[in-house]
Amino acid sequence: MTMIGTREPMLDGLAKATGRLRYAADLRIEGLAHALLLTSPHPHARILSLDATAALAAPGVLGVFWHGNMPAHRYNSSIWFEGQEADADEQMFPATVRHIGDRVAVVVAETLPQAEAALDLLQVSYDPMEPFLTPEAADRMRGPLFDASGAPTFLNPVAERDFRLGDVAAGFAAAAHVTETRVRTPKTHHCAIETHVAVALPEPGVRICVMAPCQSVHAVQVVVARALGLAAADVHVIKTPIGGSFGGKAEPVLEPIAAELARRLDRPVRLACDRRQTFTSTRMRSATTTRIRSALSAEGRILARDTETLTDVGAYVTGGNYLPGSMLQRHVRLYAIPAETYTGRAVYTNTPPTGAFRGYGSPQINAAGEIHLDIAARRAGLDPVALRLLNAVAPNATEPYTGLCVGNARLADCLREGAAAFRWAERSARPRDSGRLRRGVGMAAAAHVNGCFPGSDEQTTMTMTLGRDGRITMVSALHDLGCGSNTTLAQIAAEVLGLSPAALCITEADTDLCGYDLGTRASRMTYVQGEATRLTALALADRIRGAAGRLANVAPEDLVLRDGGVANLRSGESASLASLAADLAHAGLDLPAATVTHAATANPSSHAAHFAEVEVDSLTGLVRVTDYLAAHDIGRAINPMLVEGQIHGGVQIGIGYALFEDVANDPLTGRMGGHSFARYIMANSLEMPPITVRLVEAGEPSGPFGAKAVGEIATIPVAAAVVNAVNAALGTELADLPLLPTRILDALHPA
Repeated sequence: MTMIGTREPMLDGLAKATGRLRYAADLRIEGLAHALLLTSPHPHARILSLDATAALAAPGVLGVFWHGNMPAHRYNSSIWFEGQEADADEQMFPATVRHIGDRVAVVVAETLPQAEAALDLLQVSYDPMEPFLTPEAADRMRGPLFDASGAPTFLNPVAERDFRLGDVAAGFAAAAHVTETRVRTPKTHHCAIETHVAVALPEPGVRICVMAPCQSVHAVQVVVARALGLAAADVHVIKTPIGGSFGGKAEPVLEPIAAELARRLDRPVRLACDRRQTFTSTRMRSATTTRIRSALSAEGRILARDTETLTDVGAYVTGGNYLPGSMLQRHVRLYAIPAETYTGRAVYTNTPPTGAFRGYGSPQINAAGEIHLDIAARRAGLDPVALRLLNAVAPNATEPYTGLCVGNARLADCLREGAAAFRWAERSARPRDSGRLRRGVGMAAAAHVNGCFPGSDEQTTMTMTLGRDGRITMVSALHDLGCGSNTTLAQIAAEVLGLSPAALCITEADTDLCGYDLGTRASRMTYVQGEATRLTALALADRIRGAAGRLANVAPEDLVLRDGGVANLRSGESASLASLAADLAHAGLDLPAATVTHAATANPSSHAAHFAEVEVDSLTGLVRVTDYLAAHDIGRAINPMLVEGQIHGGVQIGIGYALFEDVANDPLTGRMGGHSFARYIMANSLEMPPITVRLVEAGEPSGPFGAKAVGEIATIPVAAAVVNAVNAALGTELADLPLLPTRILDALHPA
């Protein structure tokens, strides 16, 4: 291997570091108008009237739009493809707002300052309604999701999923130890540096072009089309570089409105959220309350488990109807448990809507499961690592919910290698501190998917073409979120084609150029699109050798691609791809190209075991993570440097999830406490510990060169590992995230 396993810098890294990369907010388009949203100050209210007289008379104002003069088509912002049916309860501007931050109106002006001035002139009259601000209260409002006319009722549950396996009663009857816990996880925000933005402009005919930092151009296309009442073919979507997403830009939020404004005004329009609106008016991770009861044998075998989880999806369903099943799938992929029951419910509340956030339900259910398992282990006097090893899912096991094979699952290797490198046995045996500063170690394991198989839409199409300059152009629905996935794909292609990654020209996703693809979600980029890249590169390599062989009257099997050219194994002669392209053009021959559609045939698991050491100040309740080790079942690392970067970023998000992060919607008023970087606390550089990464590279047969995903699983076990370390340090059973100082002090000094 020449490219696989090498530490290649990101292809766009220099452009980012020097400020040359242009994001959506940087686009300079002639005639660009600027739009700003007015959002609701109420968690639930009817909009009685909107007086735009003064705003429309203000300098530079081009229009004021609200539910009274905008399309009222209902849609679901989480649909992925044309023809997909989903609960359609959202409108660009609803007549009844359902959360603080819901969309009320939009002002469009020639300049941004003019739009800001006009926004302050709008007068809105509201009729406040009773809000349901907690999932427990909302769960009591039961009924059908839609009435006889097809209008949404916003009754609950949004979705419910039940699962039964084996004889649970017998498992509990035979148990030596039975443990029950309740774990709460909060709503948290993605906190990408780039706020939400969309640019739209009219194209010839009735078409509208939307340019946005998105995770799926085809999802944006179909959502915009439904919101505007257009055919999908009339919406042209181009992905722009992304300044951070983590799932926050998986669903179109601003794109439908920007598209309609461009259509209505017949000119380019940019619509952007400020930081506060990005918190209150886009998407975030859903909150959960999970009760788990488990039965252990004397030696630590999990005999049975019963799980009930309640998920707060916020004001609109978005993808919330998938969450109970998604959480279940991850929950049962980690350990071999013979008897299991699971009930998952998702409910509406009058709080901001939720969506994808690095794991899509996995961090919530994993925190609940792994905190519970640690409490169960300590109550039973069992070592947490030994208990997990005893129950770890085995390679090629069948996951009981979907019936899928977990592939070459190497959870046990992660546990063993991670524990040895972290010196778990020695550090966990250390007597508990009794002074002010108390140290402890904890760990947690996790499993996650690689794509959306067996979904019928889990496929991707890629075209590679040899250009006249000798460079290879890759065209597919590629959605690099800023983490370097395009570099990873370029390395895969470069390995096959015998050139450097920089010799590939990668075209970002554009619905006019690329075939359908789900986009970047469900940890599918390396596993699914990576394999599509490998197969397309193989097909192109065959055609390049065939074309070169015809020109030189040489058998293709005597030719090999290496060092950016084609070499003759018999004569030792070689020619660059640029010279081959020139010779083919001179001879009037087509330049080699290949198109491959790859459909996934499996959905293996990625696994991880994380280990944390913390220091807790028992006087202030403050926690500091002092050491961290992450062992990952990666299959094969295409680019170890990017893999390590993903893990480091995942640990940062997970530490914040465990200790600091919460948008803090007030249960009485619905107001958000953490609506800015000044008020929403994250783990910054000073809170980050030294991080050691151990990669288990046992290979995944169905992945490209044996590779599988790391992007989402990197953050999934972190919160539980940190919470378990705090509980080990203090002898507590804390289970409500985040572990704010007040919660720690209350546990140490109960009333």
